[in-house]
Amino acid sequence: MRQNPSFTLADVAEIRRVIEANPWATIMSSGPDGLVASHYAVLLDDDRDDLTIVGHVGRPDDQIHGMGEREMLVVFQGPHGYISPGWYGDVQAVPTWNYTAVHLSGVPEILSAEENLEVLDRLVQRFEGRMPDPRLMWERPNDETFVNRLAAGTVGFRLSPARVVAKRKLSQNKPTQTVETIIAELEGDGPYAQPGLAQEMRRAHDAIAEARR
Repeated sequence: MRQNPSFTLADVAEIRRVIEANPWATIMSSGPDGLVASHYAVLLDDDRDDLTIVGHVGRPDDQIHGMGEREMLVVFQGPHGYISPGWYGDVQAVPTWNYTAVHLSGVPEILSAEENLEVLDRLVQRFEGRMPDPRLMWERPNDETFVNRLAAGTVGFRLSPARVVAKRKLSQNKPTQTVETIIAELEGDGPYAQPGLAQEMRRAHDAIAEARR
């Protein structure tokens, strides 16, 4: 991802927030058969306060990606959406796309069977916990034999990234009034309404305004 100083996201706390809010990640690597990509839910490592992540892949994706041996790239996509040139007013403009994205790369560590079970348990709790009647991993009708058999078909990993590239392209290079118009359009009911992106833009521009005070 090409970086631009105007759109660089360097705040670790903010990057963690983006990852936490958008756990469905794309995992990419390059091996003997060329490029390969997989899609899995990934979480921040509870035991760390940096950008270390944990997750799992199903067998044989671990071999396809050469996990533990080759570098892999994990991409998190935050809110994004189309920005019409008509929202800029009567000035020369072309369409663009606003977005937030985080790229983490490095060679992952393979987790032990026990650690993998802990990560799987965390994943289930993270998403199933929002249900009105959660079905957690170790609850009936599941039993230990069933859980262990399923876990054996997965490989857990921990990635402490050697390289981090995070970008927040949210019209930071536009005048305040233009930004307000874009946010209003995204919050509206038009064909390109995207309330999540509007909220992300508001957050970014409020931070910019606070920094200038």
